[in-house]
Amino acid sequence: MSGLTLQNVTKQFGTFTAVKNVQLTVPHGTFVCLLGPSGCGKTTLMRMVAGLDLPTSGEIRLDDRDITHVPTHKRDLGMVFQSLALFPHLTVGENIAYSLRIRGVGKEEQKKRVDELLSMIHLSGYADRPVAKLSGGQRQRVAIARALAISPKLFLLDEPLSALDAKLREAMQVELRQLQQRLGITTIVVTHDQREAMTMADTVVVMSGGEIRQAAPPVEIYRRPADTFVADFIGMTNLIDFSADATSASVLGAPVSGLAIPSGLTSGILSVRPEDVRLTAPGNGAITGTVTFVRDLGGTVETFVEAGGKQIVAVSMPNARPDVSVGQSVGIQLDPADCVVLKS
Repeated sequence: MSGLTLQNVTKQFGTFTAVKNVQLTVPHGTFVCLLGPSGCGKTTLMRMVAGLDLPTSGEIRLDDRDITHVPTHKRDLGMVFQSLALFPHLTVGENIAYSLRIRGVGKEEQKKRVDELLSMIHLSGYADRPVAKLSGGQRQRVAIARALAISPKLFLLDEPLSALDAKLREAMQVELRQLQQRLGITTIVVTHDQREAMTMADTVVVMSGGEIRQAAPPVEIYRRPADTFVADFIGMTNLIDFSADATSASVLGAPVSGLAIPSGLTSGILSVRPEDVRLTAPGNGAITGTVTFVRDLGGTVETFVEAGGKQIVAVSMPNARPDVSVGQSVGIQLDPADCVVLKS
Protein backbone atom coordinates (compact mmCIF):
# COMPACT_ATOMS: atom_id res chain seq x y z
CA MET A 1 0.00 0.00 0.00
CA SER A 2 1.27 3.46 -0.86
CA GLY A 3 -0.50 5.62 1.73
CA LEU A 4 -1.68 9.18 1.14
CA THR A 5 -0.45 11.55 -1.58
CA LEU A 6 -1.30 15.23 -2.03
CA GLN A 7 -0.34 16.75 -5.39
CA ASN A 8 -0.33 20.54 -5.80
CA VAL A 9 -3.32 20.93 -3.47
CA THR A 10 -4.60 24.52 -3.25
CA LYS A 11 -7.63 25.94 -1.42
CA GLN A 12 -8.94 29.45 -1.97
CA PHE A 13 -11.74 31.23 -0.17
CA GLY A 14 -12.55 34.10 -2.52
CA THR A 15 -9.30 35.99 -2.99
CA PHE A 16 -7.69 34.44 0.08
CA THR A 17 -5.43 31.42 -0.43
CA ALA A 18 -5.59 29.23 2.67
CA VAL A 19 -3.46 26.39 1.27
CA LYS A 20 -1.03 26.86 -1.60
CA ASN A 21 0.39 24.14 -3.88
CA VAL A 22 0.93 21.57 -1.13
CA GLN A 23 2.79 18.44 -2.15
CA LEU A 24 3.04 15.76 0.51
CA THR A 25 3.48 12.00 0.62
CA VAL A 26 2.48 10.05 3.74
CA PRO A 27 3.71 6.44 3.44
CA HIS A 28 1.36 3.71 4.61
CA GLY A 29 1.50 3.09 8.37
CA THR A 30 3.30 6.31 9.31
CA PHE A 31 2.33 9.01 11.81
CA VAL A 32 2.43 12.59 10.53
CA CYS A 33 1.81 15.81 12.48
CA LEU A 34 0.73 19.00 10.71
CA LEU A 35 2.26 21.71 12.87
CA GLY A 36 2.07 25.47 12.69
CA PRO A 37 0.60 28.64 14.20
CA SER A 38 -3.10 29.50 14.05
CA GLY A 39 -4.19 30.40 10.53
CA CYS A 40 -1.32 28.58 8.79
CA GLY A 41 -3.65 26.28 6.82
CA LYS A 42 -3.16 23.00 8.66
CA THR A 43 -6.82 22.46 9.59
CA THR A 44 -7.97 23.43 6.08
CA LEU A 45 -5.54 20.87 4.67
CA MET A 46 -6.91 18.23 7.06
CA ARG A 47 -10.49 19.07 6.07
CA MET A 48 -9.63 18.56 2.39
CA VAL A 49 -8.09 15.17 3.16
CA ALA A 50 -11.28 14.30 5.08
CA GLY A 51 -13.53 15.48 2.25
CA LEU A 52 -15.15 18.20 4.35
CA ASP A 53 -13.75 20.85 1.97
CA LEU A 54 -12.98 20.42 -1.72
CA PRO A 55 -9.64 21.64 -3.09
CA THR A 56 -9.72 24.55 -5.51
CA SER A 57 -7.11 22.62 -7.48
CA GLY A 58 -4.85 19.63 -7.05
CA GLU A 59 -5.34 15.94 -6.34
CA ILE A 60 -5.64 13.77 -3.23
CA ARG A 61 -4.93 10.03 -3.53
CA LEU A 62 -5.29 7.29 -0.91
CA ASP A 63 -3.60 3.98 -1.72
CA ASP A 64 -3.42 4.98 -5.41
CA ARG A 65 -7.14 5.84 -5.50
CA ASP A 66 -8.15 9.37 -6.45
CA ILE A 67 -10.40 10.54 -3.59
CA THR A 68 -10.34 14.28 -4.40
CA HIS A 69 -14.08 14.40 -5.06
CA VAL A 70 -15.15 11.29 -3.15
CA PRO A 71 -17.70 12.01 -0.35
CA THR A 72 -16.37 11.80 3.20
CA HIS A 73 -18.35 8.68 4.14
CA LYS A 74 -16.84 6.79 1.18
CA ARG A 75 -13.20 7.67 1.86
CA ASP A 76 -12.57 4.84 4.35
CA LEU A 77 -11.25 7.09 7.10
CA GLY A 78 -11.81 7.67 10.79
CA MET A 79 -11.71 11.12 12.36
CA VAL A 80 -11.53 12.54 15.88
CA PHE A 81 -12.60 16.16 16.20
CA GLN A 82 -11.31 18.67 18.72
CA SER A 83 -14.74 18.66 20.41
CA LEU A 84 -14.79 14.80 20.32
CA ALA A 85 -18.50 14.96 19.26
CA LEU A 86 -19.56 11.93 21.30
CA PHE A 87 -23.30 11.25 21.50
CA PRO A 88 -24.29 12.20 25.08
CA HIS A 89 -27.49 10.11 25.05
CA LEU A 90 -25.65 6.90 24.15
CA THR A 91 -23.49 4.63 26.30
CA VAL A 92 -19.79 4.09 25.71
CA GLY A 93 -20.48 0.89 23.80
CA GLU A 94 -23.24 2.45 21.71
CA ASN A 95 -20.97 5.35 20.77
CA ILE A 96 -18.23 3.00 19.61
CA ALA A 97 -20.65 0.74 17.74
CA TYR A 98 -22.52 3.58 16.04
CA SER A 99 -20.64 3.47 12.72
CA LEU A 100 -20.94 -0.33 12.65
CA ARG A 101 -24.68 -0.21 13.28
CA ILE A 102 -25.40 2.22 10.44
CA ARG A 103 -23.38 -0.05 8.14
CA GLY A 104 -25.65 -2.96 8.99
CA VAL A 105 -23.15 -4.99 11.03
CA GLY A 106 -24.86 -7.62 13.21
CA LYS A 107 -25.25 -7.13 16.95
CA GLU A 108 -22.93 -9.99 17.89
CA GLU A 109 -20.20 -8.65 15.62
CA GLN A 110 -20.76 -5.13 17.02
CA LYS A 111 -20.34 -6.39 20.59
CA LYS A 112 -17.21 -8.32 19.69
CA ARG A 113 -15.66 -5.27 18.03
CA VAL A 114 -16.65 -2.95 20.92
CA ASP A 115 -15.12 -5.32 23.50
CA GLU A 116 -11.95 -5.57 21.41
CA LEU A 117 -11.60 -1.79 21.15
CA LEU A 118 -12.39 -1.20 24.84
CA SER A 119 -9.61 -3.62 25.73
CA MET A 120 -7.28 -1.82 23.36
CA ILE A 121 -7.95 1.58 24.99
CA HIS A 122 -7.82 0.12 28.53
CA LEU A 123 -11.54 0.63 29.27
CA SER A 124 -12.73 -2.97 29.45
CA GLY A 125 -16.08 -3.21 31.23
CA TYR A 126 -17.13 0.36 30.38
CA ALA A 127 -19.52 -0.52 27.54
CA ASP A 128 -22.70 0.24 29.51
CA ARG A 129 -21.44 3.41 31.18
CA PRO A 130 -22.92 6.79 30.10
CA VAL A 131 -20.30 8.97 28.40
CA ALA A 132 -21.32 11.86 30.67
CA LYS A 133 -19.80 9.97 33.61
CA LEU A 134 -16.38 9.60 32.02
CA SER A 135 -13.31 11.71 32.69
CA GLY A 136 -11.78 13.84 29.96
CA GLY A 137 -9.12 11.27 29.20
CA GLN A 138 -11.67 8.45 29.08
CA ARG A 139 -13.88 10.39 26.68
CA GLN A 140 -10.84 10.99 24.51
CA ARG A 141 -10.17 7.25 24.34
CA VAL A 142 -13.79 6.49 23.48
CA ALA A 143 -13.68 9.02 20.60
CA ILE A 144 -10.54 7.31 19.30
CA ALA A 145 -12.13 3.85 19.60
CA ARG A 146 -15.27 5.04 17.76
CA ALA A 147 -13.13 6.36 14.88
CA LEU A 148 -11.23 3.06 14.68
CA ALA A 149 -14.31 0.82 14.82
CA ILE A 150 -14.54 0.44 11.02
CA SER A 151 -10.78 -0.28 10.68
CA PRO A 152 -10.17 2.74 8.43
CA LYS A 153 -7.24 3.07 6.06
CA LEU A 154 -6.60 6.61 7.29
CA PHE A 155 -6.95 8.05 10.81
CA LEU A 156 -7.32 11.84 11.16
CA LEU A 157 -7.21 13.81 14.42
CA ASP A 158 -7.77 17.57 14.67
CA GLU A 159 -6.23 19.03 17.86
CA PRO A 160 -7.38 15.91 19.70
CA LEU A 161 -5.71 16.59 23.06
CA SER A 162 -6.08 20.37 23.37
CA ALA A 163 -8.84 20.22 26.02
CA LEU A 164 -6.86 18.01 28.41
CA ASP A 165 -4.73 19.21 31.32
CA ALA A 166 -0.95 19.13 30.83
CA LYS A 167 -0.21 15.87 32.67
CA LEU A 168 -3.05 13.94 31.05
CA ARG A 169 -2.17 15.40 27.68
CA GLU A 170 1.37 14.04 27.87
CA ALA A 171 0.12 10.61 28.94
CA MET A 172 -2.36 10.54 26.04
CA GLN A 173 0.37 11.51 23.57
CA VAL A 174 2.30 8.38 24.51
CA GLU A 175 -0.84 6.21 24.48
CA LEU A 176 -1.94 7.49 21.08
CA ARG A 177 1.48 6.87 19.57
CA GLN A 178 1.68 3.36 21.02
CA LEU A 179 -1.82 2.57 19.74
CA GLN A 180 -0.93 3.79 16.25
CA GLN A 181 2.22 1.67 16.23
CA ARG A 182 0.28 -1.44 17.28
CA LEU A 183 -2.36 -0.94 14.58
CA GLY A 184 0.03 0.25 11.85
CA ILE A 185 -2.60 2.70 10.62
CA THR A 186 -1.69 5.77 8.54
CA THR A 187 -2.35 8.69 10.89
CA ILE A 188 -2.38 12.47 10.51
CA VAL A 189 -2.71 14.79 13.50
CA VAL A 190 -3.23 18.56 13.38
CA THR A 191 -1.61 20.37 16.30
CA HIS A 192 -0.03 23.68 17.29
CA ASP A 193 1.82 22.00 20.16
CA GLN A 194 5.47 21.44 19.27
CA ARG A 195 6.09 18.97 22.07
CA GLU A 196 3.10 16.93 20.93
CA ALA A 197 4.42 16.79 17.37
CA MET A 198 7.96 15.93 18.43
CA THR A 199 6.69 13.19 20.79
CA MET A 200 4.38 11.36 18.41
CA ALA A 201 5.32 11.88 14.77
CA ASP A 202 7.43 9.96 12.29
CA THR A 203 7.29 13.12 10.17
CA VAL A 204 6.57 16.68 11.26
CA VAL A 205 5.12 18.97 8.57
CA VAL A 206 5.71 22.61 9.53
CA MET A 207 3.30 25.02 7.83
CA SER A 208 3.14 28.81 7.54
CA GLY A 209 1.04 31.01 5.29
CA GLY A 210 -0.66 28.02 3.69
CA GLU A 211 2.63 26.45 2.58
CA ILE A 212 4.84 23.64 3.83
CA ARG A 213 8.09 25.11 5.10
CA GLN A 214 9.67 21.76 5.98
CA ALA A 215 8.59 18.12 6.23
CA ALA A 216 11.07 15.82 7.96
CA PRO A 217 11.58 13.57 11.00
CA PRO A 218 11.37 15.45 14.34
CA VAL A 219 15.10 15.31 15.06
CA GLU A 220 15.94 16.71 11.62
CA ILE A 221 13.37 19.50 12.03
CA TYR A 222 14.99 20.42 15.35
CA ARG A 223 18.68 19.99 14.47
CA ARG A 224 18.57 21.08 10.81
CA PRO A 225 15.73 23.56 10.27
CA ALA A 226 15.17 24.62 6.66
CA ASP A 227 14.77 28.34 7.37
CA THR A 228 14.52 30.93 10.13
CA PHE A 229 10.76 30.39 10.55
CA VAL A 230 11.18 26.68 11.28
CA ALA A 231 14.20 27.31 13.51
CA ASP A 232 12.35 29.92 15.56
CA PHE A 233 9.02 28.08 15.68
CA ILE A 234 10.37 24.70 16.80
CA GLY A 235 11.66 24.89 20.35
CA MET A 236 13.99 27.65 21.50
CA THR A 237 16.89 28.83 19.39
CA ASN A 238 19.36 31.68 19.04
CA LEU A 239 19.25 33.41 15.66
CA ILE A 240 22.53 35.27 15.25
CA ASP A 241 23.76 37.34 12.29
CA PHE A 242 27.10 36.42 10.74
CA SER A 243 29.31 37.86 8.03
CA ALA A 244 31.78 35.95 5.89
CA ASP A 245 34.38 36.29 3.16
CA ALA A 246 36.38 33.78 1.18
CA THR A 247 38.55 32.76 4.16
CA SER A 248 36.68 33.36 7.43
CA ALA A 249 33.39 34.04 9.22
CA SER A 250 32.63 36.47 12.02
CA VAL A 251 29.83 36.30 14.59
CA LEU A 252 29.15 39.30 16.84
CA GLY A 253 32.64 40.59 16.28
CA ALA A 254 34.45 37.32 16.99
CA PRO A 255 35.88 34.90 14.42
CA VAL A 256 34.29 31.44 14.25
CA SER A 257 36.43 28.99 12.33
CA GLY A 258 35.11 25.89 10.63
CA LEU A 259 31.66 27.17 9.64
CA ALA A 260 30.45 25.58 6.42
CA ILE A 261 29.40 28.72 4.51
CA PRO A 262 27.85 28.17 1.05
CA SER A 263 29.95 29.57 -1.76
CA GLY A 264 29.22 33.23 -2.48
CA LEU A 265 27.26 33.81 0.75
CA THR A 266 28.67 36.89 2.53
CA SER A 267 26.08 37.20 5.30
CA GLY A 268 23.28 35.24 6.88
CA ILE A 269 21.90 33.89 10.12
CA LEU A 270 23.08 31.11 12.39
CA SER A 271 20.57 29.01 14.30
CA VAL A 272 22.15 27.73 17.50
CA ARG A 273 20.13 25.81 20.07
CA PRO A 274 20.59 27.05 23.68
CA GLU A 275 21.90 23.68 24.86
CA ASP A 276 24.74 24.06 22.32
CA VAL A 277 25.90 27.46 23.65
CA ARG A 278 28.92 27.14 25.96
CA LEU A 279 29.77 29.89 28.44
CA THR A 280 33.44 30.42 29.31
CA ALA A 281 35.75 33.07 30.68
CA PRO A 282 36.00 36.07 28.32
CA GLY A 283 38.89 36.28 25.87
CA ASN A 284 40.67 33.61 23.84
CA GLY A 285 38.67 34.55 20.73
CA ALA A 286 35.27 33.92 22.31
CA ILE A 287 32.28 36.21 21.76
CA THR A 288 32.12 38.60 24.71
CA GLY A 289 28.84 39.29 26.50
CA THR A 290 27.26 40.27 29.80
CA VAL A 291 24.93 38.10 31.88
CA THR A 292 21.53 39.79 32.18
CA PHE A 293 19.36 37.08 33.76
CA VAL A 294 19.62 33.56 35.19
CA ARG A 295 16.53 31.36 35.41
CA ASP A 296 16.57 28.06 37.31
CA LEU A 297 13.71 25.85 36.06
CA GLY A 298 14.62 22.85 38.20
CA GLY A 299 15.46 20.45 35.39
CA THR A 300 17.46 23.05 33.45
CA VAL A 301 19.13 26.41 34.01
CA GLU A 302 18.78 29.22 31.47
CA THR A 303 21.41 31.96 31.31
CA PHE A 304 20.64 35.08 29.27
CA VAL A 305 23.63 36.96 27.87
CA GLU A 306 23.66 40.29 25.99
CA ALA A 307 26.34 40.39 23.28
CA GLY A 308 26.60 42.99 20.54
CA GLY A 309 23.02 44.12 21.08
CA LYS A 310 21.75 40.55 20.78
CA GLN A 311 20.30 38.38 23.55
CA ILE A 312 21.72 34.88 23.59
CA VAL A 313 20.33 32.09 25.76
CA ALA A 314 22.42 29.22 27.06
CA VAL A 315 20.79 26.16 28.68
CA SER A 316 22.58 23.72 30.96
CA MET A 317 21.71 20.90 33.34
CA PRO A 318 21.72 21.80 37.05
CA ASN A 319 24.87 19.72 37.68
CA ALA A 320 26.66 21.69 34.95
CA ARG A 321 25.31 25.10 35.97
CA PRO A 322 27.78 27.85 35.02
CA ASP A 323 29.17 29.80 37.96
CA VAL A 324 28.00 33.21 36.74
CA SER A 325 25.88 36.06 38.07
CA VAL A 326 23.96 39.00 36.60
CA GLY A 327 26.31 41.75 35.38
CA GLN A 328 29.27 39.41 34.93
CA SER A 329 31.28 39.43 31.70
CA VAL A 330 31.46 36.02 30.02
CA GLY A 331 32.71 34.41 26.85
CA ILE A 332 30.44 32.55 24.41
CA GLN A 333 31.83 29.67 22.41
CA LEU A 334 30.00 28.11 19.46
CA ASP A 335 30.88 24.75 17.95
CA PRO A 336 30.55 25.01 14.14
CA ALA A 337 29.01 21.51 14.11
CA ASP A 338 26.07 22.83 16.15
CA CYS A 339 25.48 25.93 13.98
CA VAL A 340 22.95 25.82 11.14
CA VAL A 341 23.66 28.37 8.43
CA LEU A 342 20.51 30.04 7.08
CA LYS A 343 20.07 32.78 4.53
CA SER A 344 18.87 36.16 5.79
